[in-house]
Amino acid sequence: MGPGIVILFSLFGVLNGQGGKQISIDECCKDGRVRGIDNQDCTAIPLISESTTCRIVQEQCCAAVLEDNICTSGINMAKEQGVCDTQFTGSTCETKTAKMCCDCCLLGRAAREHGLTCDHSLSLGYQCGLVSRACCDDGAPDVETRNSLVSDKDNETLTEKENPLPNNMCSSGLAKCAQECVGNSTCACFKGYKLKPDGKNCEDINECLLGASNCRGGEHCINTVGSFRCQREVSCGTGYELMDSNNCKDIDECESGTHNCSPDFECQNTQGSFRCLPKNQCGDGYIQDAMGSCIDINECLAQTEPCRPGQLCMNTMGSFTCQRNSINCGRGYHLNDGGNRCVDIDECKGPDGACAGHGCINLVGSFRCECKTGFIFNSISRVCEDINECRHYPGRLCAHKCENVLGSYKCSCTQGFKLASDGRNCDDLNECESSPCSQECANVYGSYQCYCRRGYQLSDIDGINCEDIDECALPTGGHICSYRCNNTPGSFYCTCPATGYTLAPNGRSCQDVDECVTGTHTCSVTESCFNVQGGFRCLSFECPPNYRQAGEIRCERLLCNQTGECLASPLRITYYHLTFPTNIPVPTNVFRMGPSNTVPGDHVQIAIVGGNEGSFFSAQRVPSGGVMAVVQPITEPQDFELSLEMRLLRYGTTSTYLAKVLVFVVQEHPIMPFQSRE
Repeated sequence: MGPGIVILFSLFGVLNGQGGKQISIDECCKDGRVRGIDNQDCTAIPLISESTTCRIVQEQCCAAVLEDNICTSGINMAKEQGVCDTQFTGSTCETKTAKMCCDCCLLGRAAREHGLTCDHSLSLGYQCGLVSRACCDDGAPDVETRNSLVSDKDNETLTEKENPLPNNMCSSGLAKCAQECVGNSTCACFKGYKLKPDGKNCEDINECLLGASNCRGGEHCINTVGSFRCQREVSCGTGYELMDSNNCKDIDECESGTHNCSPDFECQNTQGSFRCLPKNQCGDGYIQDAMGSCIDINECLAQTEPCRPGQLCMNTMGSFTCQRNSINCGRGYHLNDGGNRCVDIDECKGPDGACAGHGCINLVGSFRCECKTGFIFNSISRVCEDINECRHYPGRLCAHKCENVLGSYKCSCTQGFKLASDGRNCDDLNECESSPCSQECANVYGSYQCYCRRGYQLSDIDGINCEDIDECALPTGGHICSYRCNNTPGSFYCTCPATGYTLAPNGRSCQDVDECVTGTHTCSVTESCFNVQGGFRCLSFECPPNYRQAGEIRCERLLCNQTGECLASPLRITYYHLTFPTNIPVPTNVFRMGPSNTVPGDHVQIAIVGGNEGSFFSAQRVPSGGVMAVVQPITEPQDFELSLEMRLLRYGTTSTYLAKVLVFVVQEHPIMPFQSRE
């Protein structure tokens, strides 16, 4: 505490030398300590001055209060419970500081219990050394309270008033005591100080740290050089300031110039606040507003009966006048000839009549009209007004539409209806009687509906005329006729190709004409006729050399002369004819070839050896032989002459069989593929 106070005093002189600012360094420290007492964040407290020095003092004084409080709690824990480790288990800076003070206090108490000197030579930290020596001295004889701890620097800063005997010599003339000499070359210290280990210099006693202060509840102990002072923990509040006596004093805002009264107002101090009183006073008949302006008082409204009966009050600026009230007859009356009395006016005697053609009845001070049917009397405007029956009786007068007319109403009907004989209801109108549709008409309630005969459709434009339906152009037109669709007004008809087909009985499908059955083919006697979709083919059959015909479509090899060429030729050549349409799905198996009977150990090989230009077909082996399939789409009608060879290895001997397959691809539906067994 001693070095900190030395710095504050020196800085106080620096601030006073920087232009004489109103806020002193003591006020900066006082504000910081108040913030620390309130447990505020010392690094973010509001600044009371733009001075950097004041800011530093605020933060350090605030931190000193917090550190003293934390250290005091650790010292109290050591004094009351005698243990520290189980009490402070956290890792925060506050917990570490409290534990340090607790441990250092236990160290001082242990030194005292073992009869050791309190001024031990351990290299402890400055604060730990202070706490240890303070707890060691606490409870020792009063003689030792005059021996304590403080640096030489503190003694150097003491003024002559605080240290009246800086070089006091005892009778021996050998001792140089910093404060007092008690004889026999023994030095002593003033109250609030302790003798340092050198036996000559003195250091301040921290009464707040030792708990030796006499501060009351609600007050906080603040150590000073050689003493201490008590300060209120709770501030005085707005409009008051804390005095050195620890009492709250009212701040005179009028004297300090901190009020906000405008130039037209005068400041008047009150306890904890102030008032602004206007300098100018208003005269009689005026009242002063919050801004100090004088406003006229309307006595005619503010006072009860300011004038005598029969008089009228007239307000003036700052006062009022009373005038005699003249006779004023109300509506429906007028003055008599003498001008002293109001008499009734007979409104019904006017030349035009007050009720404009309706019956009129005079009343005292007024009149009333006897209105005709369809009108009602308005007591405010005094006239007969038309009754809007359509609005007063909605939905109860007319079946459809109601239109108001003067004194009555009339009904009308919506489109598609006509007014009935009673003038209120509506009958359906048969629009079909006027033939609005081009073909057929159906009357419906309130309207009509046009429709068309088969093969026609109602126009989307007017909904009246009928237009021909082009069945061939419909999305499903391609399925109406199998070949070609021809549209006609209201209908359509189907046709087939000129040759090879005839129209089926259903009038839509085309049936193939089998020229081979009907005899309309052109094949010669030596040729055979083969029917295909939409035509026919003339086929001739002749076995190659060294083969003989063994049936209508089969040739068998004759005996060989054991030459290699003969033995390599097929044992049997069979001719087949297939027909299917274009664009069949791929792959599709169209021909199967295999031995007529199977023997365990058979090995079959199959391959296309001729006629597969364009690679539209392929052959592959299957367990029972082999198959030929279409592997590329055939989009155009064409004929193929394919040679499919099968090699059979049985009992160590290889036999070859050849199938000549004539394929006719036509533009028609597919037929089932042909299958052969060898």
